[in-house]
Amino acid sequence: MIMYSDLIPFTDALIFDMDGTLWDATDSYAEVWNRCYAQHGIDLHINGSDLVPYMGKPIEVIAKGLTEGHAPAGFDYSEFVDALSCAEEEMMPQLGGNLYPGVKEGLSVLAQHYHLLMMSNCGRNGLHNFMQFTGTAQLFSGSITYGENPVPKSGNICRLIERHGLRHAVYVGDTQGDCDETHRAGIPFVYASYGFGKCQGYDIAFDSFADFTKFFINIKEKE
Repeated sequence: MIMYSDLIPFTDALIFDMDGTLWDATDSYAEVWNRCYAQHGIDLHINGSDLVPYMGKPIEVIAKGLTEGHAPAGFDYSEFVDALSCAEEEMMPQLGGNLYPGVKEGLSVLAQHYHLLMMSNCGRNGLHNFMQFTGTAQLFSGSITYGENPVPKSGNICRLIERHGLRHAVYVGDTQGDCDETHRAGIPFVYASYGFGKCQGYDIAFDSFADFTKFFINIKEKE
């Protein structure tokens, strides 16, 4: 049986989830969804809090979960998801989100010691928008999204590891799904307990990004 926690001291790469791990952009996403609902004639208006239970899930799952019961019979969810993608590409670079305390400073310090990468179940341009809005693009050496490669997170984590030749990566996320998919990929899971989800079976947890940063910097200082 693999003891993932035993691998953490050897970490050389940090792969980050986005929503609930690095920032909260749910209010901005709600604006995107509400525009699309209006464009598709659906009498539904959501708030950021309505999206929180769905964070980390593929966009098709979120669309059906929020919209079923409000959409007409035969509603084309595929067309609606495409509209969401276009609206997000247009709106999110301006709307952005709120970084959690200590994230930008922490990433800058961690990038001096680790390979930093991102993997999210967001749309094709979600991570690009995040990096541009937050001014962090230069800190990350790679990324992949569900929109680019629509497979479970475990598959995209493995793709990042293979593409970048990572030896001892960990994934940092905030939901049970993140944890399960990380272990399916065969690497340790770091739980951001300050985020959106609840989680069991994680390998290590942190209540703040500052504590996370301090822990992983201490690993390098002991080498």
